[in-house]
Amino acid sequence: MASEEELFASVDALLEAEPELPLPAERARLREAAGITQARLAKALDTTPQSVKNWENGRSEPRPPRLGAYQRLLNGWAAKYPAHGTAAPSAPSPGPASVLAPAAAPTAEPGTPEESPAVPVKPAAPVRSAHPAASQRPAARKAAAAPADPRFPHGPLAVLDGDGSAYGVDGIVLDCPATTVVELVEWTLKESGLGAPKLNRYGKDSDPLIVLTAAAAVKLGLPERLEGHEQRRSLRLPEDHPVVKQVVKAKWQLTQRGFGPWARIYRKAQGRERQCVQLAILSWDALDARSWPGVAEMEPADIARVLGIYAQRVITPRGSTAVSGLELMTAMRPPTKPERDGQSGNWVSGHNPGSLGTEPVDPAPPEATAEHPVVVQSGWSGGFLNEEAYQWVRDVDTLSDEECLLPFAVGLDLNTAFLAAAARLTVGLSAPDHFHAPTFNPKIPGSWLVDLSHIELDPRLPSPFTPDGTRPTGPAWYQTHTVAYAQELGYNVQPLEAYLRRETGAYLDPWHDRLKTAYVDTLADLGVTKDLTDAEFLAAMEQHKQVDPAMAAVLAAVKATVKGGVGKLRERPQGRAYRQGERWPALERPTWRPDIRAAVISKARVNMHRKLNNMAKMTGLFPLAVLSDCVVYPSPGASPLDFLPYAASGKPQPGGFRLGPTPGLAKLEGVQEMLWAIDLMEKGLNPARHIKGGDAVLDDGE
Repeated sequence: MASEEELFASVDALLEAEPELPLPAERARLREAAGITQARLAKALDTTPQSVKNWENGRSEPRPPRLGAYQRLLNGWAAKYPAHGTAAPSAPSPGPASVLAPAAAPTAEPGTPEESPAVPVKPAAPVRSAHPAASQRPAARKAAAAPADPRFPHGPLAVLDGDGSAYGVDGIVLDCPATTVVELVEWTLKESGLGAPKLNRYGKDSDPLIVLTAAAAVKLGLPERLEGHEQRRSLRLPEDHPVVKQVVKAKWQLTQRGFGPWARIYRKAQGRERQCVQLAILSWDALDARSWPGVAEMEPADIARVLGIYAQRVITPRGSTAVSGLELMTAMRPPTKPERDGQSGNWVSGHNPGSLGTEPVDPAPPEATAEHPVVVQSGWSGGFLNEEAYQWVRDVDTLSDEECLLPFAVGLDLNTAFLAAAARLTVGLSAPDHFHAPTFNPKIPGSWLVDLSHIELDPRLPSPFTPDGTRPTGPAWYQTHTVAYAQELGYNVQPLEAYLRRETGAYLDPWHDRLKTAYVDTLADLGVTKDLTDAEFLAAMEQHKQVDPAMAAVLAAVKATVKGGVGKLRERPQGRAYRQGERWPALERPTWRPDIRAAVISKARVNMHRKLNNMAKMTGLFPLAVLSDCVVYPSPGASPLDFLPYAASGKPQPGGFRLGPTPGLAKLEGVQEMLWAIDLMEKGLNPARHIKGGDAVLDDGE
């Protein structure tokens, strides 16, 4: 039996516990009943009106010494102004507006690891309250569920503001006491409960992400903005900056990209447990407005919602959307897997079939860029692959009188055309081998030197073999899909040379499947679903961005992830100090694969030409211009419904352009008068670039 002294100590501990405050709505009611403004209350408690506002809407909680003073004030008001003749509630009751403990883990979603975690669960930081606005919105499908992994009860990331409130997914708010970057890293790894499970059983867990507002950055000793003459994304803190010195002194490390808008702070892993935290600084332009429209200006809770949904559907952001797109490829197809050593019987790291492996592979000379070492050192002068997206404008002289008299020019845009091209795409996984006068095989990925200049096609259509749509003038290097399409059109092809890969596979399949699901689900959350008629689809697309700006930002980020990830497969050297022929950092990645990029773009361009050709056969209509995945047609009406081919049953004719919300189907890009389009064409400008109106740039092109 406990002694009297021990019992008194236990009671004293209860008395000294932090007081529990009334619900946020009750705090506001009591203040208003007393006739006190938020500004006056803030002055009395030596804080800011914004902090009081946050306390009253549940977005943050006061901390000592203000907590005790605020509790005393509320208790006094509660005695004077009871609610409906009864005492005001003194503690929050469980419900959707209050999170007292992490929810029970639901059944794992597809893509999460099936095996139990092998590392101990860390104690998570206490959750103070839920953001009320989060419970008022319709829950985003698949994104609002609690984390499936008990190691990460608070989700993949948090947005930290200047008063120490860390806003996480599903409206939770964590109390972060850190006042330095080092303390923030320690808190994130030991107390926050942040992170995300691996996307493949052989992969790695996603490191927790902390997004810093401008106020949080300043509080941690960072400059509010990075200044310099270089591009903002390439700016870094100097090595002698106090924060960098603090990080190094605490025996943490920074990656080669240093302390910039996206900073990764880590120590070598201990056993299976990683020690790494990703930081994103909003005021340093970490969230590019083109990829994340309007997100940087949102409130912290809304930023957490946008990034959290993206993290749950795509991947925890690790840099720009381009970087995240590339990282997703590796996360879905890890390079290694554990396997038994045949001699010792021990578990060792082995190659994961279907992946790109752990070592970079040099491209064939025609697949490289002019500055690449394999080109410069070999003195290669045999030409390069030119597999790029369309930039074609039809010759005005080929327009008929009937076309010129049509009133409208209507632009169609293919949804994430590069993503559609990545589906079931066989690419090379090994180094290239050189062949002379090979027999063409459409099933082997690679680069072929072949003369397609003898192929004569309708001048009202772009050539499928060149990005500018002009007819080839002699032998040139083409990716397999381009040559196969020439064969599909009925022409004989006789390659002179080829660089081919013996090991092949559909490397991008899991990447495609995850991004396709993210794209379709996010569009559905915006009211654009697969069951809509074409007319309903056009109406839904016209207003989908206004339905929920946060979800619209997620959609924009998903599309940017697709095009940026493909672009990163052939990242060029950066910086003024670079000299031609030197290796640059991107070349050390196994994912520096210009041949895979060429395969995606070649297939996308061929897919576009096939639809253009089928449209001409079915309807007699020819395009005015094509830019990447946008095509402009002359039309008798201001809607795609006025010229797209439909069967007598009302169903779209297969083979042409079809409207719909999935990758590869089309949506309306814009409508202008036909005379407007002809005027641009006569000036040598591309109507597809401006069909939206003004100088708008296409959504989905690279």
